[in-house]
Amino acid sequence: MPFDVFFYAFMGVFFMRTTLDIDEELVREVMRAAKAKTKKGAIVTALKEYLKATRRQELRDMIGAYDEFDLSLEELEIMRHGG
Repeated sequence: MPFDVFFYAFMGVFFMRTTLDIDEELVREVMRAAKAKTKKGAIVTALKEYLKATRRQELRDMIGAYDEFDLSLEELEIMRHGG
């Protein structure tokens, strides 16, 4: 698996250029699901969605540790959006 990494900065934000061997059909499937026009867009979307799902699971695990916490996920979403 080739793996080349290059770093560059733009306005204080670091970007990384990486070469990876990824299943082409998997990338096309993610592009369709994410409605992404580029491979980069699909991969960035997939990474962000993965992180969101992981954070949601961590929150569920943490909330599950509190017996008095009786709000549903829907109620939490309403609170989050100021409703």
